[in-house]
Amino acid sequence: MDILIIGGNRYFGKRLTSRLLESGHAVTMLNRGSSGVPEGVTHLVADRNDGAALESALGERTFDVVVDQVCYTPRQAAVARRVFGPRTRRYVMTSTVEVYEYEDSAAPVREEAVDAREVTVDLDLPWDEPEFLDAHYGEGKRQAEAVFAAEPPFPYTAVRVAHVLGGGDDFTGRVDHYARRIREGEPIAVPVVNRPATYVYVEEIAEFLAWAVEAEFTGPVNAHSHGPLTTAEICAEIERQVGGRTVFQEVEVGEVSPFSFTRSYAMDNSRATALGFSFGNSAQWLAPALAETLGAR
Repeated sequence: MDILIIGGNRYFGKRLTSRLLESGHAVTMLNRGSSGVPEGVTHLVADRNDGAALESALGERTFDVVVDQVCYTPRQAAVARRVFGPRTRRYVMTSTVEVYEYEDSAAPVREEAVDAREVTVDLDLPWDEPEFLDAHYGEGKRQAEAVFAAEPPFPYTAVRVAHVLGGGDDFTGRVDHYARRIREGEPIAVPVVNRPATYVYVEEIAEFLAWAVEAEFTGPVNAHSHGPLTTAEICAEIERQVGGRTVFQEVEVGEVSPFSFTRSYAMDNSRATALGFSFGNSAQWLAPALAETLGAR
C-alpha cells in the first residue's frame, strides 16, 4: 500500500514507520521539516495547519491510507478532511483515552460512551494557544474526531490510545517523576480514592497501529493491553528497579502525580479483539517496559 504518515517521527510513531517499511509498504512522511525521516521514507514538507501548503506539497498524489499522528484540534481535522477527502480511501487518526475524561464508570468504557457524532465542535475556541490546548487535550481530540465523524461519511478510524509505557525514548517524563521521588523517599501526591487505568506497551501500540492501517474497519476503537494498572503497582516495580521507598501523600484537592486518577475510565478493548487483534497483558511487559525507560536515564 501507499501510506502517508503525518508527523510520527518519534516514540511509537517511528516504531510504526519501521513496521510499515518492513511489511513492504511505500511510506511517505509529512512534517514541517524540522526533523528528517528514516531511510526508505519519502519526505514531504508542509505545515499541516495550512491547507494551501498541504495541497501544494501533495501535488497530485493520492494514498491508500493516511495515518495522522499529530491531529490535536478540530481545526486541524477540518483542514485534513478537506484536503485528504479526495486523496485517500481511509484515514487513521491517533486519538486518546482522554476523550473519556468526562466519564466515571466502574466498568471499562466502550467506544459508544463517546459518540463523536454527538460532540459539539467549536472552531472558534483558542486552539492555537499552547496553554489552552494543553489544558484541553482530551476535548481537542474529541472535537477532532467529531469533524471526521460528521456527514457526509468520511472513511476514518480513531484509535483511542491508552497511556503508553516503555522505551528509552519516552519523552513524557512521567516515569522519571516517580523514579526521582522513590529514590529520595519524597512524597508522591495521589487522590484519596485512586483509580486504576488501562495502559499499553510502546511496542504493542506501534504493532496495533500497523495492523489498523492494513485493516478495513472504520470508526473509533480502544487500544490497550489487558490488565489495568494502579499507581501502586507501577511504583512498586519502579522501587524494585531503582531502590528507595514509595511514599504516597493523599490529597483532597490540587495537582496529583501522573498515572493517578480520581475517576474510573479504564477502557474496554473488546471491539479491537473482535476485529482480530490480540493484546498482551500489562503484567507481562510492565517490568521490561519500565527498565527500558529507567535504563535510558
